[in-house]
Amino acid sequence: MEPIYHLVSRTRWEALPAEADYQAESLTNEGFIHCSFARQLAWAANRFHADTADLVALHIEPDRLTAELRIEPPTPDSTTTERFPHIYGPLNRSAVVAVIPLSRGEDGRWVFPQ
Repeated sequence: MEPIYHLVSRTRWEALPAEADYQAESLTNEGFIHCSFARQLAWAANRFHADTADLVALHIEPDRLTAELRIEPPTPDSTTTERFPHIYGPLNRSAVVAVIPLSRGEDGRWVFPQ
C-alpha cells in the first residue's frame, strides 16, 4: 500500500515524548486519526489547517501500523468524494518514517513537496 500522511502542527508533534504513541484529538472525538494520501495532502492542509503556522506531515508506512487502517469515504457534508485513510487507534512512532515540513506558496496556500 502507498504511504499515508497525517497533518499536525510541528509544535504539537515535537512536544510529544519520543517514546509515546501519537493520539490526535479526532481519535477521542471521532474514533480515528484522519490521514491523507500524497495526492490529497495539499487539499487537506488548506481545507483544515489554513491558519496553522507550523504544519508538518507525518509520513506513515501502513505496513508498520499497529492499529487498524481503513480507507473510507468522507463525511456526507464533505466537499470531496475521495476516500481517505483513517487509523483506528493510536499512531505508533515506529510507523512514522519521516516528518515533512510543509511550506506556503506565493499565494499563501500550503504546498506539499513532491
